[in-house]
Amino acid sequence: MSDVGAMDFGPAADLYLKTVRKLPTGLKERKLTDHKIGTREDWLAARERLLVREKEHTRLGDELAVQRRELPWVQVGKEYRVDTDDGEKSLAELFDGRSQLLVYHFMFGPSYEAGCPINSSIADTINGVLPHLHARDVTFLLVSQAPLEKLQPYKRRMGWSLPWVSTAHTDFNFDLGFSHTEEQGREVVAQMTGSGLPPIVEQNARATGTDVAGYLTESPGFSTFVREDGAVYHTYSTTWRGLEFVMGYYPILDHAPKGRDEGEAWQLWIRRHDEYESE
Repeated sequence: MSDVGAMDFGPAADLYLKTVRKLPTGLKERKLTDHKIGTREDWLAARERLLVREKEHTRLGDELAVQRRELPWVQVGKEYRVDTDDGEKSLAELFDGRSQLLVYHFMFGPSYEAGCPINSSIADTINGVLPHLHARDVTFLLVSQAPLEKLQPYKRRMGWSLPWVSTAHTDFNFDLGFSHTEEQGREVVAQMTGSGLPPIVEQNARATGTDVAGYLTESPGFSTFVREDGAVYHTYSTTWRGLEFVMGYYPILDHAPKGRDEGEAWQLWIRRHDEYESE
């Protein structure tokens, strides 16, 4: 934007000029932004109004957390056995001696050649907090439908230490609604073709080395379990935008001056952490 006279901007220019007069001389050459400009007093007043809403949001989050914990538990009656780095294990054994088990349903289906980039960004977030979760009696792991021989090299590439198990030989992911057959994947594609597939779907399908139908055999998800008196209970699950709490960069970007800055290009910017520099 070229420098223009203050008269072109009406009342907004008055706020701008008041601010500029208070800046060091070297900063007066800065070009006028399209964003609303105000004085320190304007900012403090607006910040106080926003703080009221932020506190309401925090209190509502606290209330939702209580309601989430108060959901009825459902006993897992099926004997699921999954493939781990240490051999086949039951669901109860995945707790690893703790009473709570958190599972991220990572999108890496049988036809994938690599993990979903967005799911990979989530695993980056989870991996760094494992010691703190363990300190609170919580085990956290990834679960995918792809065979273990596909998951292990990808985990090494990403440098993750968190456990990752394969449900290739069990209905665990299907029963919870996070894995689907190829036929179901094709049906989803057919249903969405009329309205248009979001660009992120096609981009992620290419990034994982499969087609769109193959990519949509998997859905992202988060599930929690508790073990008490020898029994395992399913306590909570969520998916899609309900997963933003494990996308650590989004809450941070929400506090940045330009926010997520995605517009219609929702999530198209997200890459695996070792791919940004190469681009």
